[in-house]
Amino acid sequence: MESTAPAIFEIGFVLLVAAIAGWLARRAGLPAVLGYLAVGLVVSPFTPGYVADRHQLQIFADVGVVLLLFEVGIELDLAELQRERGHLFWAAPLQTILTALLSTAVGLFLRLPLAGAVLLGLCLALSSSVVVVNITRSRRRTTDAATDHLLLGWSVLQDVTGVTLAIVALIGLGLQASSGITAVELALVYVIVVVVATGLLPRLLRQLHQEHDLFLIVSVASALALAGLGARFFGIPLALAAFVSGLAIGESREASEARQRLLPFRDVFAVLFFVAIGALIDPGALRSGFGWLLVLLSLLVLVKVAPVYLLARFGRFPGRPRQIAIGLGQIGEFSFVLATIGVTRNVIPSNLYAAILAAVVLTIAASTLLVRIGYARPAERPG
Repeated sequence: MESTAPAIFEIGFVLLVAAIAGWLARRAGLPAVLGYLAVGLVVSPFTPGYVADRHQLQIFADVGVVLLLFEVGIELDLAELQRERGHLFWAAPLQTILTALLSTAVGLFLRLPLAGAVLLGLCLALSSSVVVVNITRSRRRTTDAATDHLLLGWSVLQDVTGVTLAIVALIGLGLQASSGITAVELALVYVIVVVVATGLLPRLLRQLHQEHDLFLIVSVASALALAGLGARFFGIPLALAAFVSGLAIGESREASEARQRLLPFRDVFAVLFFVAIGALIDPGALRSGFGWLLVLLSLLVLVKVAPVYLLARFGRFPGRPRQIAIGLGQIGEFSFVLATIGVTRNVIPSNLYAAILAAVVLTIAASTLLVRIGYARPAERPG
């Protein structure tokens, strides 16, 4: 017991400092995520002072990203999206594919290998679901109801399109541990496993509806087990497996309650996920990758923010095009997962990886602040 005390203390200490940093960030009008990222940078081995155990932190961070993306998958209701925002079903996927293709072309022009360029394109095409939710639910928000609905719907369809493209890319480009044909077969078998779980799990949760503790345990265990199963035996990256599992289970009536039960666990572990991202930022590598950072930020504006604005404005969507474009104008948590796959497979260089991590921080801050400019808060608007 005593041998584990330092590890327990460290996790508690990091969580407490992250909570304080998140609170200070919110007081400054910034998203709490930036506070968590800052704590990761402080406890990283690349900065002087206290250094956290990165291996231990990574384990908890992996749990965080699994619960985060599993919950995002559960939250998706594609049928409702189609009914309420039918035109969005072509606009959001079009933007995601367009951004990915243009960014991939630039990556190839800058002499990245094909696999690295494709992963770079997907990184830029996707936004942060966590940040979008925070924008629409923040007490400081200036978005109206129509803009909130469109932001959430667009982010959801980005995730669905991006995950589909990512699975195809990882298999087609040979970034899986298994060969192409074998990887396809394993992916199909995993889909079958998830479909079977989709039929069994809601029935089990229905039986446990009055057993609040068991309902919670089964909900959390299902997220971890299905994601771990996909990664361990079928070669599906952990985060992708979690998202696909949540997406399938989200079709059940019990999904909404399962999501509510997962939220406290997701929030705690997601903090450690963002701390882990901050701990990976190497200022030395970032100095050599500063040119990449400028490329990423320029691409984000030209091939993501601008297309979203044009589609929102001329597609006659409800809501405010400028806020929609800026609200989606960041690189998010799923992009980090893809970048990590790229750097571990040696198709993304370390200086580009450091630039992507820095771009995550900068774009989250910029989109959260700029989306508010020029509009009053809802409570201040004349009725």
